[in-house]
Amino acid sequence: MRLDEYIWSHNPRGLHVQRVLITPLNSDRWSLPHMGWAKLVDAQGEYIDDAATFLSKGITPVVRLYVERPGTMAFTPYMRDLTLAYSRVGVKWFEFYNEPNLPIEWPPGVWIDWRNFDGIIRPMMDNWLAWAEFIVSIGCYPGFTALAESDAPDSSAVRWMDAFLNYLANAHYDRFAKLLANGLYCATHPYILNHYYQEIPGGGASSARPPETQNARESGWHFEYPYDPICQATDPGRTVYGGTTLTPNGDPVGLTAMGRMFNERCAALWGAQAVPVLGTEGGIFDFPRDSSIPTYQQDNRYPPYTHESQAEGTVAMFEWIARQAPAWFFGVCLWKEDSYWDPGPARAITRLTETLPILKDVTAVEVMPEPVTMGPGSVHGEPSFHIIILAPGLEPDWFFETAQAYWNNFRPMVATIWDYINYIPSDRSLATTVIATPDMADSMREIIQKQYPNVLFDLVLAEGDYANVADVLNARVWGNRRFG
Repeated sequence: MRLDEYIWSHNPRGLHVQRVLITPLNSDRWSLPHMGWAKLVDAQGEYIDDAATFLSKGITPVVRLYVERPGTMAFTPYMRDLTLAYSRVGVKWFEFYNEPNLPIEWPPGVWIDWRNFDGIIRPMMDNWLAWAEFIVSIGCYPGFTALAESDAPDSSAVRWMDAFLNYLANAHYDRFAKLLANGLYCATHPYILNHYYQEIPGGGASSARPPETQNARESGWHFEYPYDPICQATDPGRTVYGGTTLTPNGDPVGLTAMGRMFNERCAALWGAQAVPVLGTEGGIFDFPRDSSIPTYQQDNRYPPYTHESQAEGTVAMFEWIARQAPAWFFGVCLWKEDSYWDPGPARAITRLTETLPILKDVTAVEVMPEPVTMGPGSVHGEPSFHIIILAPGLEPDWFFETAQAYWNNFRPMVATIWDYINYIPSDRSLATTVIATPDMADSMREIIQKQYPNVLFDLVLAEGDYANVADVLNARVWGNRRFG
């Protein structure tokens, strides 16, 4: 898959919904400031209609299905059904898990540390991988889990990402490579603090204007932290990985820092060339409209910012993404709707409203240098393998009782999970006989036929009390006919 084949608005501006269970959304809050992304956090399917509305307005939804303190929970059938509902209205961008390096995402009593391999890293990545393969199988894009951009020893985003990717490379190399080649993106949360600035005209790349003179309509903006001239002058050699005595656990707090790390690690481990990155929440921390807090200056190496200069910086940030950011960086969703709109529109909103967006021209580069084929090859004559796949609600015991003669005659494999298909190499072929109830038939067809066009798809409907399945399969035995 090429970088330019991902389907989105090409407008890097985004805004995060304020919370779950508020619907219908006021879509004007996205359309008036010309947003290109809408980040939705869904608990009960409440934003399905809103997602369709956004798509009709040229705004790309990103959906995370919300579960309180999920830990390493597996993707559930309920969440699968919600995902399919969003997919049916056109949503393609999804997330699973959220900032697992923070305690708020865990049940009490868990050792929340990147060194907790058996309790966190392995089970979370195993479950994430199964979810991501499902998302790819329905023609959508799975987000690699976003981390809070911490540099503390136990919650370091750099250490957590390394732990995740090293485990995937060691335990699931080929499966992750297939995801990279077929729609994976990296979700990040770039809360960039005051790690940006605009040069003083004629003052050189490391000079910085005071906030009252910043102007989004003029050049000289820097958002490449920690690789910008000010950072390199004050701590030479600093990178997202650290590399200096002041950054023992890395320095992830930049607009593109964690996305850069993900791309560099995927290049080193899998040979990836450019993997899309989307900031699904973040931006320049919104400025409270309270005169008791006149400025923010989280890092004294960089200028402070005010409510007014935050607006200029936000407009400039989105234009920098479109014009100067790496081709793989697709935008950021500002945190969050109510902060920017209540009790009235923030200055950043009015500046975005009066400024048309610059669309990002994405290059036609392959994410992986050689396309990685998902699943088995084409069927020529008899398929190499035959699998009976039982849709949710049907169990193997029921199948063997119902179709004993069919199984004795043809000896297919029997599975209750479709992702078994991923283990069939591309030099072998496969036929699947899918037994599904009428309400699951379209979903199973969508999952298997879209993702694996080489697979022979053979559907048997289990209707009523499912007695008809025995009749269909017994008729095949009598006719010595494996498929319908």
